[in-house]
Amino acid sequence: MPEDELLATHLQELRRGTVVLACLLILQQPNYGYALLDLLEKYGFTVDANTLYPLLRRLEKQGLLTSDWNTDESRPRKFYRTSADGTALAQTLSHDWDELDAAFRSLKGES
Repeated sequence: MPEDELLATHLQELRRGTVVLACLLILQQPNYGYALLDLLEKYGFTVDANTLYPLLRRLEKQGLLTSDWNTDESRPRKFYRTSADGTALAQTLSHDWDELDAAFRSLKGES
């Protein structure tokens, strides 16, 4: 496997779970898919729409997100929001992330 392909594979594995947490955190304020793509990009999470929309449906099916259609504008949009269960999971994952970050910093000799 070429080196750049190997790097891309490992980066994808590393980032996969972070997108879930990022979505749960961002969607504590209701938003729709396309705007969420922009916000994720703004915060440094590069996600393809073909990845995001199935993820949103999966999180909704798991009860971690809720959704409502907004038909007030000319183009209906499905707005997602983190549910109470999603908020609880985001808090747990964030705590675990902080512990992992501290462990990696320790491994690298940082305080």
